[in-house]
Amino acid sequence: MMTAHPAVLLIGRLLLALIFILSGFSKITGFAGTVGYMASQGLPVPQLLIIPAILIELGGGLLILIGYQTRWAALAIVLFLIPTTLIFHAFWAVPAEQVQMQMIQFQKNLAIMGGLLCLMAAGPGRYSVDKT
Repeated sequence: MMTAHPAVLLIGRLLLALIFILSGFSKITGFAGTVGYMASQGLPVPQLLIIPAILIELGGGLLILIGYQTRWAALAIVLFLIPTTLIFHAFWAVPAEQVQMQMIQFQKNLAIMGGLLCLMAAGPGRYSVDKT
């Protein structure tokens, strides 16, 4: 059986973490805009729902970045992405001119979930706080 090279796991971890760190940070810096967007999607109390979104994205991304509790962080993000993807990238429920972009975003999230599931299975690797 072939195992992943530690540097490959590190690079994969960094690339997966980056999107969530940046997204969580942008939710902080663009708090009002994000709350408005969440409200436009019909979410109740978006000013409260944004807090766990920030914690999961920024916190989970940072944990994956350093390789601490990586499997749990990846699982939390996967569970977060399921409803997020269905709510915010519902390509089947948007005007025709938005279908392609939302389908791409939907598929991107599926691919990210696949990467996170692989990270859950492989662990963070040697170059991590957990060193597994």
